[in-house]
Amino acid sequence: MGLRRKAREYALQILYFMDVCNLDEEENRDFLQGQEHHSGKVVKFVNQLVEGTVKNIANIDDLISQYAKNWELERMAVVDRNILRCAAYEILYLTETPISVIINEAVELAKKYSTSESGKFINGILDKLKEQRIKK
Repeated sequence: MGLRRKAREYALQILYFMDVCNLDEEENRDFLQGQEHHSGKVVKFVNQLVEGTVKNIANIDDLISQYAKNWELERMAVVDRNILRCAAYEILYLTETPISVIINEAVELAKKYSTSESGKFINGILDKLKEQRIKK
């Protein structure tokens, strides 16, 4: 597994725990870093994803809600909601990564950690959201 994919998985786990357990970033990061040895690149990218997503969560949630027709953010599966948040952060703020890579990684995370339909759901929303990067 690539370093960036591993980092995205850890970022998803941190965001999930923050959402469900109301733990702060530092508590989650300490827990996950204690699970196995990580390279500095993985830790740096995890921190960038988590901190950026949390810092911009209001804007990200507004955009997801705008594109998720007939879905309230609070009613989405927690895993799906946090995959969308993290991928939206990457699309909007980390412009060096190609959008197709970000969407593909998000879909793969959904296939691994969520339901069989989640990949399609996430792909549809992120495909609409990608227009926001182009407009910047």
